[in-house]
Amino acid sequence: MDELLTQTKDLLAFRDAKAEVYPYQIAFNLLPHIGSFTNGGDCSEEVKIAKETRKILEVPALRVTATTVRVPVLRCHSEAINVELQQPLTPNEARAALASMPGVIVYDDPIKKLYPMPLDATGQDEVYVGRIREDEAITNGLNLWVVTDNLRKGAALNAVQIAEHLAEG
Repeated sequence: MDELLTQTKDLLAFRDAKAEVYPYQIAFNLLPHIGSFTNGGDCSEEVKIAKETRKILEVPALRVTATTVRVPVLRCHSEAINVELQQPLTPNEARAALASMPGVIVYDDPIKKLYPMPLDATGQDEVYVGRIREDEAITNGLNLWVVTDNLRKGAALNAVQIAEHLAEG
């Protein structure tokens, strides 16, 4: 965060931005990797996403792919998610199912330009889901756009919620 702020100030003052934390300038740029690269060309964060998704869903053979991109926002993780389901599920059915889940806010009306953005999720505990639509490239496919505050949901709050869930069980 400090490097992003420093580089932004420097660039807006027409000074060169110095890359210290990242291998390249992060301000006004995208870096298509997070972590170190494997021999196969994936980066460690992409491998981690696949492993954690399989573990959380308890589906060891689940096919998962990801491309991680460092985006110059101060907080929040955003994901473009594509899922292939065993049975058809319309976007409206998916919206209803997601809206009924605790901690999920469906923010989805592209015609009115309503979709989740990091500015919406910053400082919030909920996971925001939008841009829910059919993926016509695969059978029973859906595309979703998901945004959450990584400092709250991805870190401390998530740990507390897991502990509470374990205490209840």
